[in-house]
Amino acid sequence: MNSGPIIDARDVDYSLEIAGRPLHILRKVSLTVLPSEVVAIVGPSGSGKTSLLMLLAGLERATGGVVAVNGSDLGAMNEDELARFRRHTLGIVFQSFHLIPSLTALDNVGLALEIAEPNLGMAQVREKAAAALAAVGLGDRLDHRPTALSGGEQQRVGLARATVANLPLLLADEPTGNLDQKTGAVVVDLMFDLARRNRTAVVMITHDPALAARADRVFTMTQGQLTETTAKTAPVSL
Repeated sequence: MNSGPIIDARDVDYSLEIAGRPLHILRKVSLTVLPSEVVAIVGPSGSGKTSLLMLLAGLERATGGVVAVNGSDLGAMNEDELARFRRHTLGIVFQSFHLIPSLTALDNVGLALEIAEPNLGMAQVREKAAAALAAVGLGDRLDHRPTALSGGEQQRVGLARATVANLPLLLADEPTGNLDQKTGAVVVDLMFDLARRNRTAVVMITHDPALAARADRVFTMTQGQLTETTAKTAPVSL
């Protein structure tokens, strides 16, 4: 088990070639995140926030620097190893809920658990999936399909899916972007509470300054460069 930082990214560059010319998306980005720490990343659209999340998830590869997550150097892994890394290390909460419409809430969460822990029996999968849904207040919605759930309920299913396996890292890309303010606050309260209980590190992209202010640390992404902008004078309360 890794006893150091969950995320240790150093001097990370990320660029793409567009029409034969390099497009620099991230420039010398460094970020360290400890277990149970909640980090918010803010900044304008197109500044590189989501690209950083993709690198941390092993869905894209850095073109320079080192991205280490849970003690593993992602740049040294092949595609099969990256798939196993994602399965056992992180959950993702999306702005768009990305639930499978033909599956019930229980089966959406259970499928994620089957992927993360393929040796579990079906009874264990269903029991753990039901407990994860109960933890986000959906114990009475197990058999509902996404079309029968409100937006806030669907996002809570997404949160249960991302946390059901108690993985060490949760990545959240605008988790309240499609929710009204009151419903978004409920989802965030649940996300922070689950992270604290499970010692899960959270990296969250948000455009909401009030939400960002609740994180342990806040970083601002500007033109591909990351700077810590945590308010040092005000203690964070969750």
